[in-house]
Amino acid sequence: MLESNKLFSKVFFWMFIGLAITFGVGYYVSVNANMLYNVFNKYYWLLVIAELVVVIVLSARIRKMKPMTAKIMFCLYSFLTGLTFSSVFVVYQITSIVYVFGITALIFLVFALIGYFTKIDLTKLGIYLFMALLGVIICSIINMFIGSEGFNFGLTIACLIIFIIYIAYDIQIIKRNLYMIEEEDNLAIYGALQLYLDFINIFLRLLQLFGRNRD
Repeated sequence: MLESNKLFSKVFFWMFIGLAITFGVGYYVSVNANMLYNVFNKYYWLLVIAELVVVIVLSARIRKMKPMTAKIMFCLYSFLTGLTFSSVFVVYQITSIVYVFGITALIFLVFALIGYFTKIDLTKLGIYLFMALLGVIICSIINMFIGSEGFNFGLTIACLIIFIIYIAYDIQIIKRNLYMIEEEDNLAIYGALQLYLDFINIFLRLLQLFGRNRD
């Protein structure tokens, strides 16, 4: 039997690995003009499609994958995300990025603890969170044509709230899936991916709200 503490130590280890890859690759690309040009002028949409394919396959097939395959695909997804993530280091000041990263980490810690210790069944929120997120995505697409700054600000706040709640929800889902995936490394990767996505999305929304652009 896999103990909860052992599982979460692996989950957070792989989440940290994923974030380290994404931020490391993002920074490296941002300081290399040729790579930056290639990412955003030649291969951007190819990279976006590759990200979607990898994360969909990883999410859908995680239970049947070999542990090493799951780890490689998670690292590949983190790497691909890092390539497009490099724009963050181009647009925002590094001090602002570090500051927002710290705020994100604090928020993540608080709501991860809430999700772990609360007796309230948060799994019932799943369908509502998904519908709210889908609504934000649809509204974001519409706003691409409208171009309303006020509407965009509201969508950013809504998306931030959704992913903050998702942290506690995902932590509880991971606990409930403790014995549903036979291979513990696969379960750890599954959990790491969900929390990684929560962290990245919260970080990006906070950066939109509080980040300072480069001069």
